[in-house]
Amino acid sequence: MRATDKIDSRAIRRKMGLNQQTFWAQVGVTQSGGSRYESGQNMPRAVAQLLRLVHVEQVDIAKIRKEDFEVIEYLKVKNPSLLRDLKKQAKDAKKA
Repeated sequence: MRATDKIDSRAIRRKMGLNQQTFWAQVGVTQSGGSRYESGQNMPRAVAQLLRLVHVEQVDIAKIRKEDFEVIEYLKVKNPSLLRDLKKQAKDAKKA
């Protein structure tokens, strides 16, 4: 996500049919904090990124481990073609 990107958290939450407490709890934000963000208060970049991962990309962050990131970083540096192939295979498998 770029710094210029603006997330409309209220629109995402309403589209998902979730109340504020449920929606914001999934990214570790209180209902009152989420309400402030929905009302226009600046959302910290980390919160916006978590919101995008959890509610837009549908990533289950409870399943992410540090080792997953270490493997990805290793492949980026040591074998980028393998990483591209694996990403393509995962995307194709998801479609099937």
